[in-house]
Amino acid sequence: MSPALRIRRRAVPAHGPWRDMHPVLQRIYAARGACDDAAALLRLARLHPPAELGGIDAATALLAEAIAADRHIVVVGDFDCDGATGTATAVLGLRMLGAGRVSYQVPHRVQHGYGLSPALVEVLAERAPDLVLTVDNGIACLAGVAAARARGWRVVVSDHHLPGPALPAADAIVNPNAPGCAFPSKCMAGVGVVFYLLLALRRRLQDAGTFAGAPPDLAELLDLVAVGTVADLVRLDYNNRVLVAAGLRRLREGRCRPGLRALAEVAGRRLETLSTTDIGFALAPRLNAAGRLDDMGLGIECLLADDPQRAREYAAALDGINAERRALQQQMVDEADRLAAAVGLEQGAAPLALSLFDPGWHPGVVGLVASKLKERLHRPVVAFAPADEGADELRGSARSIPGFHIRDALAAVDAAHPGLIPRFGGHAMAAGLTLPLAHLERFGAAFQAEVERGLDAELLEQELASDGPLAADDFCRELAELLRAAGPWGQGFPEPVFDNAFEVLDCRELSGGRHLRLRLRASDGGPVLSAIRFGWDGVPPPARIHAAYQLEPDDFRERRDIQLLLRHIAPA
Repeated sequence: MSPALRIRRRAVPAHGPWRDMHPVLQRIYAARGACDDAAALLRLARLHPPAELGGIDAATALLAEAIAADRHIVVVGDFDCDGATGTATAVLGLRMLGAGRVSYQVPHRVQHGYGLSPALVEVLAERAPDLVLTVDNGIACLAGVAAARARGWRVVVSDHHLPGPALPAADAIVNPNAPGCAFPSKCMAGVGVVFYLLLALRRRLQDAGTFAGAPPDLAELLDLVAVGTVADLVRLDYNNRVLVAAGLRRLREGRCRPGLRALAEVAGRRLETLSTTDIGFALAPRLNAAGRLDDMGLGIECLLADDPQRAREYAAALDGINAERRALQQQMVDEADRLAAAVGLEQGAAPLALSLFDPGWHPGVVGLVASKLKERLHRPVVAFAPADEGADELRGSARSIPGFHIRDALAAVDAAHPGLIPRFGGHAMAAGLTLPLAHLERFGAAFQAEVERGLDAELLEQELASDGPLAADDFCRELAELLRAAGPWGQGFPEPVFDNAFEVLDCRELSGGRHLRLRLRASDGGPVLSAIRFGWDGVPPPARIHAAYQLEPDDFRERRDIQLLLRHIAPA
């Protein structure tokens, strides 16, 4: 059986009705705050205007001047999927807008650390750039920006991370979360911010009469924007949903970068039915793997490739790195489970937060370890690994549960213990930090104390939000396809989950007992339904169950059926 949790049915406010929308979809949209046509129908024309972003005029002026003077622009990205798609978007977009000399550099996680660091500036000095454009980093890179400016380079920061108490001394900063920025959508990903910067730059160049004919169509970059936005788990407010929906349309219609097509192929996903789940669990991990274990340059080259065969070669290499990452991740998660169990036994009960370290862990995978433990234990987790072999500095990744802001918790620890954490940054649900090995024990105690002070005990009760039951007639292919095509689903606009009571007609083990295949019938009647439970705990279900599930099309071997993906099983 599944771990104990509470199923909470979402409240459905007054809404619609909308024209030509299935009643179940109306209920789902309304429960997520989209209660009328304006909120439910996604239109690019309704995006917030780029002019509302603070710093946008200064940034576009610098970029326009660099393009006109044929100056060398270097894009400095991040080593995750948001950073990779953002870097590719910036490079392609600047070239489309007339930049003749554009290159990119992504720091190596171990050799250079995060973002525009002084170590990376030393590497860039060989290229002698005139302007550095950061993508998905920079707001916390005070020393790196200062080092770049000291060499006479112009620096434009485009980022979305929360700023610290001081801002970098850049020539321009474009960040919806920067102090004083009035941009309404505070949750754009790094790729979304740089896409907006390109939109504003195109407007500036167009107003200056730069283009002889029609301006370049930057909508061609929306496939990259969609992948990076979904992968970074930012909240899908209306603005982000518009961007993701437009990018998904391009992907499903095959009007996408050859590298994204190749990644879908190597992952066994069909472009015509590609979903945000496919992006999050198939495309993004293969791009992320390059930055975790190797050089994210491989992922960016895959996205930049114009030749389909070359793109397939890059995608195959990324698939191989991802397989290596999965094996290493499983090993590290098993070790983390043992460490977590030891901590719980020593203290008599599992603590409210965990801070774990193993000298053999890889710094590129600790974020995944923290995520896995956070999901299993439902409490904040920080996992540390050596920054480099034999190094006395640690790299940590922190992950949190809904309702507890992990970046603010690190800021509180830093304020209470000055000098304990040399560097940190991040979001509400995820953050990163560096720590001297000698500070590890002190940090663990300080972090635990901050969680005990700021975490409401009610947040530790696991809860699964449901969109209520489906009627017998709703278990059909039509609704399953509508749900797959709707949304887009993601953080803050979650994929629909339903709950019903069922009779268990039959069940059998799959994959050596790791998964369970069932045949069910809803207690109030209806068709016999195929269902699957991944990560089964080995306890046979009773004859009657109450299950939370997702309704999905089942296209295996072209059968065009439906199946229930069971998220939780309990006795009826």
